[in-house]
Parts: sequence; structure tokens; C-alpha cells
Amino acid sequence: MLNIVLYSKQMESSSRNIGQILIAGITPYFLERGNLWFEENLEKILEAKKSQSFFEDNTLLFQRSHAMNFSRVLRKLDEMGYEKVQTISEPGEFSRRGGTIDLFPINSNNAFRIDFYGNQIENIEPLPIAVADEQKAKERIQRKLKRQKLYSQLGTLKAGDYLVHLDHGIGCFTAIIQIDRGPTSIKYYLLEYAQGDKLYVPVGLERKLSRYVGFQAPSISRLSSPVWERTKRRVKEDAEKLAKELLEIYARREIATRPYYLPDTEIDTQLTDTFPYEETPDQIQAIEDIKKDLETSQIPLDRIVCGDVGFGKTEVALRIMVKAVNSGFQAALICPTTILASQHFQTFKKRLDSLPIKFELLSRLQTKKEQKDIIQKLKQGQIDIVIGTHRVLSNDVEFKNLGLLAIDDEQRFGVKQKEKLKKIRASLDILSLSATPIPRTLYLALSSLKKISIIQTPPLYRQPIKTIVLPWSEKIIKTAINKEMKRGGQVYYLHNRVENIETARKFLEKLVPQAKIRIVHGRLNEKELVNVMKDFGNKKFDVLVATTIIENGLDVPNVNTLIVADAPRLGLAQAYQIRGRVGRSHIQAFAYFFYGDNLSDLAKERLKALKEAQELGSGYRIAMRDLEIRGAGNILGKEQSGNINQVGLNLYCQILSDAIDKMKNN
Repeated sequence: MLNIVLYSKQMESSSRNIGQILIAGITPYFLERGNLWFEENLEKILEAKKSQSFFEDNTLLFQRSHAMNFSRVLRKLDEMGYEKVQTISEPGEFSRRGGTIDLFPINSNNAFRIDFYGNQIENIEPLPIAVADEQKAKERIQRKLKRQKLYSQLGTLKAGDYLVHLDHGIGCFTAIIQIDRGPTSIKYYLLEYAQGDKLYVPVGLERKLSRYVGFQAPSISRLSSPVWERTKRRVKEDAEKLAKELLEIYARREIATRPYYLPDTEIDTQLTDTFPYEETPDQIQAIEDIKKDLETSQIPLDRIVCGDVGFGKTEVALRIMVKAVNSGFQAALICPTTILASQHFQTFKKRLDSLPIKFELLSRLQTKKEQKDIIQKLKQGQIDIVIGTHRVLSNDVEFKNLGLLAIDDEQRFGVKQKEKLKKIRASLDILSLSATPIPRTLYLALSSLKKISIIQTPPLYRQPIKTIVLPWSEKIIKTAINKEMKRGGQVYYLHNRVENIETARKFLEKLVPQAKIRIVHGRLNEKELVNVMKDFGNKKFDVLVATTIIENGLDVPNVNTLIVADAPRLGLAQAYQIRGRVGRSHIQAFAYFFYGDNLSDLAKERLKALKEAQELGSGYRIAMRDLEIRGAGNILGKEQSGNINQVGLNLYCQILSDAIDKMKNN
């Protein structure tokens, strides 16, 4: 291995105690140079430091027995792009303990320890930490720089926003200020920490900053506190475990193979022709990408389709499942609730009845005898497609040739079901559907492992839902229901307390006596629940008084007015998801969110955000605090939520991406 310590004529080559070392900043220019270049050009670099600002700003010379301001050295390493960690392990990192700095220069294959006595360098010695492959190490740093830039996502900042500094942790952004330094002036991001501590981050070093996105307001510590380094180390360790797990799943799926799917047949064309709407560009792209994977690769599919509520994810799943059947496989769609499975079955029935495809519903809605008959037919290959709840995953269910498993809202399944899914994943094509938006940062972190399709374009003629937030008013509720009934529509009335939901129905019967009203909630018998929803879908009554059970993916296009009786009881994400239950056709929809007295500041903020985000597809924006984190939890697992809160989603995804990159390229 090449010895990259930059020995000058005055250096003591026979001793571990080194006379001087040059530290190069993390810049594209220096990363393109081999370590030998620095040794050969040492004198030229030192000369250039005297007259050229680039070399002055991006190099640091440590000389034994020379005086250097210790605090300025730490600040300079930060500004040169080095990452402060608890324990160094690779080039581009430094750590500080008391008056000692451990440093791994990017222009050396070795790390060093620099001991200060006050503001004087007392000792410089190499550490037993080395790089095996100089080129690989530099390439990894270059990729890391690109990721830092991608994950920064500062956009438009306002005072009070939380930012995460890679080395110093979470602070509160105050302003961008300008400080005069002799003949020049430099702009800085000013961040405030606990007890009035301030951090000045030069404009141009944005890659060390990212927005804080978390479930809760972050904890802010003092600058130079060891808390942040310990937190970051713990999160890195957890991210490395997750990266290892993801890579192992990925590797197993790389080894597993299945036959190529057949090109589209006449049945695929017929199915496409019966779609009653015009596909959006995102839908078409998702379908084409999945079909291409199935037809041109023998590696089992593992793709997530993310899309706002009502943006056509089910249609994507339907077409891919039919393609699986046409290629000789069986296909299954599993849903978290009986009511959702029943609704999907009705959708499939409308589309598949005229095609030579056999499909069944398997859930607790069937009698034991009916279930036994369906299970027998699945085993014999007499059923092509089965739609059901977790019942499909039961031990007594066997398939003759299951090829594709579609999962609607995978995050809603319990631990046992997920463990079973993990065992299945290595040999099956898996298509997961998620109504929760996936953050761009998470997409970048997982893009090398998982294929993700995002459906962000609203269906043609879909109109934004008019959202009205106002104090409780019987008069407005009465007007809203009458207006909807007059145009032949139906109404959801959300009352999220089962214990007195009957009182809400009686109130509405008295308020709007001409309306036919029924109740639905999670404590109802499943068959009764499904029958009520079926009657509602068939327009047999006007108003459905419901709990948040209607949040779970229900699609009744004739319902175009939503009334939420006590809006502050809902979280922002939940309110957004429930609002998406209306406006699922070309008809203008209305959502009324009522609140009572003593509205908290937090509830005001939630309702304000909901009202401001009326445009279609705004789930991708409304959720910086809520929906996106839920999306990350869905995909990464709930156990990662604590880590995300501690460092923010953007930095967490960067750390995960770094861990994946390191493991894949070692």
C-alpha cells in the first residue's frame, strides 16, 4: 500500500512522530487527484496557499510545535467538508476528544491523530486505520457528495424552520446574514441552538444542511454537545443493519428466477378497452414499466406503486394480475379489511365478467363450506385470481401455481402476516400498492434496491375538492346535505365516536327528515358492514354516518359531500385521506370540516394546512410533517420512526443510502 503521508525534508521519517501533514478539502478538484499527486506537488500547493484563495480555503497544514487556533481548526475542517463523527473509520471524517483531533484526510491512505496543547500542536502520529483501495474510497466520497446535494432540499426557507447540520445536529434557522471579512463579505445560514448557541454555515456548503422532517418537534441541544455524535452513530448502526437486511432480500431475489411473462394477448387488450376512464400518463408509465420487467427479466418483481387516493393504483394491479394469468400463473390480491376486499371484488367483477378468467373472493364473508370449496379449487388451479384478506395467507391455503401477489396497503398487515410475506418474497412477483406518498428522499435511498412507480397525475376531469373549514353550524350542515341530495348525490357524515354515533343519526334525521340515513362502524358484524356499504354504493340511502372506517380505500363515486363533525380530533394525514373519499368522479365535491370552541393552536395549524392544500395530488406536499413520515414508516418499518425523528427524514435517508452504497461497493 502506498504511504501517503506527505513527508517534507524536515519530517522525521524514522519515527511515528510526524513533522507535518497536509489536509486537502473535499472538493471535486482534489478528489480527482491521486494521493501521490499531493506528495509530488506539496511545495507548489504550499506556495499557492499564499496567493490563491482556493488553496487557502481548501487546504490545512498541520506542523508539529507550530501554533494554530484550535477552535478555528475545527471550524476550518467543517468548512472544508469533513464530517464530524464520534469515531473515524473512513476518509473525509474527523473526531475531537478534548484537545485531540483524529482525522482521516481524503489525500491519504492513513488516518492521523493530532494532539494540541492549548493552541499549539504537540504531536502528530499515524493511526492504525487505513484504506485498502484508494480509487474506490474516492469514488465513494464523490457519490456521497452527490447524495448530500440531492438530500439537502432546502428550497424556500423561512425563519423558524428546523434544519439539520450533518456535524452539529438540529437547529432553528434564523436568517441568511452577510458578514464582512476584510475586502470581501461572506453569506451565512444562521442557525440557533439551545441556550442561545449560534452556528454560521457558509452559503455554498448547503450539502451539510437538510430540512428536518419528523413526527414531532425535534429536540435541540447545545453546540459541541456529544449528544448529536452519539445519536448519529446509533442511527448509522441501525441504518447499516437495515441496509444489510435489504441487501440480503435483494440478493435472494437476484438468485431466484421465474419464467418470462408472455407479451400482451387479446385478453389484455380487451381489458384495457373496458376501462371506463382515460389513463393518466403516470398510470400508463407504471403499467409499461411493470410489464417490461415481467417480460424481459427473470428476476422476481418487487415494486411499490405509490399514488394519491383515487389516482388509479387498483387499475394497475388489475391489469398486471390479468397478465400473470395469461402467462400461466395464478394471482392473488390481499387487502387489510373485509370491506375493502369486498369492494375490490366488485370492481374486478365488473371488469372480468366477460373474460375467460375465473376469480373468487376469500374472506370471513363466506361460509366455512364456501371457503373450503374455494381453497380446493385454488389448489387444483381452477381459480385464476383470488381477492381476499389475510385469510389468503392462512396455512390451509395452497395454490397450484401462484406467480403474482398484489398487496393493498401492506403496512396495515400485522407482524405475523409480514413474516409470512417475507418468506414468500424470494420466489414470487410482488406488487405493493400504497396510498401514502413516498418521500423523494426515501425513493432515492431505496432506488437501487426497490423499484418504485409514483402516480402523481390526477385522473382527467377530476376536480379539486372544495374544502370548507368553519365553526360548528347546524344551518350549514342542513344546507350541504340538501344541496347534495338535490343533485342526486350522497353524503358521508363523519362522527368518530362509536358510543354515541346513534345520537348523531337522530340529530341528522331531525335536521334533514327527508334523508334516508344509516350507520357504519368497526364494531358491526362484517356481513352487516359489507351489506350496508353495498346498499350505499347502490344508492339505497342518502347519508352514511360513519367512523374513520371509511378511510380504508372505499370508492363510492356518487358520494361528493363529506361532513366531519369534530375535525380537530383527526390528524392531518387522516383528515387528508378521509377527504379523498369524495371527489372520485368529474363532479365537484365538497368537504366540510367543523370545529367547536377552544381550538388549540396545533389544531388550527392542521386545519389551515388542510384548507391550503386543496389542489389534486397535494398529498405530496401537505405531508412534510405527517404523510411522508408515515410513508417512510410503511416502507422501512415502524421501528425506524424513532431514528427518523432523531435526525430527520432527509438525513436518515442519506445515512441509509450511504450504508447501502458502502455495502454494495465493498
